[in-house]
Amino acid sequence: MSSTHQPLVFSGMQPTNTLHLGNYLGALKNWVKLQDKMPCIYCVVDMHAITAVGYGKPEELRTAVREVAAAYIAAGVDPSRSVLFAQSAVPAHAELAWIFNCVARLGWADRMTQFKEKAGKHKERASVGLYTYPMLMAADILVYKATHVPVGEDQKQHLELTRDVAQKFNNDFNVPDFFPLTEPVIMGAGTRVMSLRDGSKKMSKSDDSDMSRINLTDDADAVAQKIRKARTDPNPLPEDEKGLEGRPEADNLINIFAALSDTSKAEVVARFAGQQFSGFKNELADLAVAKIAPIATRMRELLTDPVELDRILKDGAEKAAAIAAPVIAEAKKIVGFSH
Repeated sequence: MSSTHQPLVFSGMQPTNTLHLGNYLGALKNWVKLQDKMPCIYCVVDMHAITAVGYGKPEELRTAVREVAAAYIAAGVDPSRSVLFAQSAVPAHAELAWIFNCVARLGWADRMTQFKEKAGKHKERASVGLYTYPMLMAADILVYKATHVPVGEDQKQHLELTRDVAQKFNNDFNVPDFFPLTEPVIMGAGTRVMSLRDGSKKMSKSDDSDMSRINLTDDADAVAQKIRKARTDPNPLPEDEKGLEGRPEADNLINIFAALSDTSKAEVVARFAGQQFSGFKNELADLAVAKIAPIATRMRELLTDPVELDRILKDGAEKAAAIAAPVIAEAKKIVGFSH
């Protein structure tokens, strides 16, 4: 990457349903750490949220934006150190997304596996917004010339497209290095947390069973109960990591323990080797309660004052808009817009 771009992190989550342990371990926990390494911009991506099939609940969306912002702050994102805002409050995202719609190619969008997964068998009923989602995601990142994006495995393809869009824009308009080729940041264990009811499926906000996930709003009793009732197999914990092969539920719980305790899976396996799951799950429940319950408590406190949350988001949007303004102005000039 060219040294002309100052290091900057960008990331965001959709305000759809309640955030859960997978969001915390796969993203939020790492976002907090990144604040000590470089400037960070963290966004509630509400424009992406309305791409969903059947969207039509504006009041719920407004409430969800505040809930996700509260989760960010409760997890440790500091609005005085990082920029925190709602995507729709900065029009430059949409402006750059249209330019990128005209830079990107249809074949690139056709290859996006997430559209196929979300649209399902009836893609003709999906919104055009869902199809062009990756171009808006590219705009989210590049309108700030972000150099680093913390991503999970399921977002790697979108980040690769972001890099392709940046490169093509730079080449098409003969502006070498105008946009950076953003790098992925993949941090530590727990980047892929699986369902507590089925270790082969990713923990999801949309799973019908609330017992399949630990919500960031769950109190201590709920967290402990869900861990203790998590599905396992009848065998004791293995003697080494190789013994986790073919045991997705065991592997998932050990992975969660490692991520919550900032240790490796190998260390967790060594500590509990040969023990029964009942004892291990008791310790995991205590650990999860210690880490997650304070977040839930802080979220509840924050949500009692929506006016203050709105103030934080408005302040963040003003900061974000100030960073984006020269980038979108120059991008418009480059493509030939005359005002």
